[in-house]
Amino acid sequence: MKEANGPIGRLTAAGWPVLGLAAAVGGWALVVGVFDVPEIIAPSPADVLAAFRRVPGYLLGEALTTLTVVVLGFTVSVVAGLLIGVAIAASRIVELMFAPLLVAFNAVPKVALAPLLVVWMGFGQQPKVVMALLVCFFPIVLSVAEGLTSTPVELVELARSLRTSRTRTFLRFRFPSALPQIFVGLKVAMPLAAVGAVIGEFSAGDEGLGFVIQQSGANADTPLAFAAIGLLGLLSVALFYALVLAERLLLPWVRETTAAR
Repeated sequence: MKEANGPIGRLTAAGWPVLGLAAAVGGWALVVGVFDVPEIIAPSPADVLAAFRRVPGYLLGEALTTLTVVVLGFTVSVVAGLLIGVAIAASRIVELMFAPLLVAFNAVPKVALAPLLVVWMGFGQQPKVVMALLVCFFPIVLSVAEGLTSTPVELVELARSLRTSRTRTFLRFRFPSALPQIFVGLKVAMPLAAVGAVIGEFSAGDEGLGFVIQQSGANADTPLAFAAIGLLGLLSVALFYALVLAERLLLPWVRETTAAR
């Protein structure tokens, strides 16, 4: 079923997220006002907006720094995840040897690795990019491997009947068939890359939104910390929906061949 084309459909696509945000902000303001919560514990939306207006250039500059780290870490993790996911899907031996190691590594708290990355790489951008990579790496590997091993049987049989080589079968059948599953992993990984970047900025940086949040908390400037958190949330939402848009442009057939709500 296709989406409605009238005003209700347009509101569903663009208006409901704004309405949800307005409801959340209104509820936040109501709770803070009714219970008279001190600013140092939970500032009101007006206090957060005032903190942003106080230093907008500074906050936007730090957001750009964090965005760079997120995009770099995510890009490297996509390349590495594709290569390792293809290797796992192509070889049962590789899967048996390394899949348990990947699961075990994913269970390691990445926060515990942040000080080690500083020791190994020093301060600067590199340990933050690596932390973003480590946090969002596993969902990409898993989605690639699962997608490539879930090719419909009829497509594989068609390739065999045409005596297609393994490389051409991969490029023409397996990889296109796996793309919807791969995009699921990418959409899970993108917000995690932002989390990893902030963890890296907590431990290995003197810039970025994570650093702003840390310093604001230490200075009891809670409104500024909330402003940085809000910018981080907006950045993550923008990147997530950029992936959603890319999926719709690259895979228009998915929406036509899957069930709608």
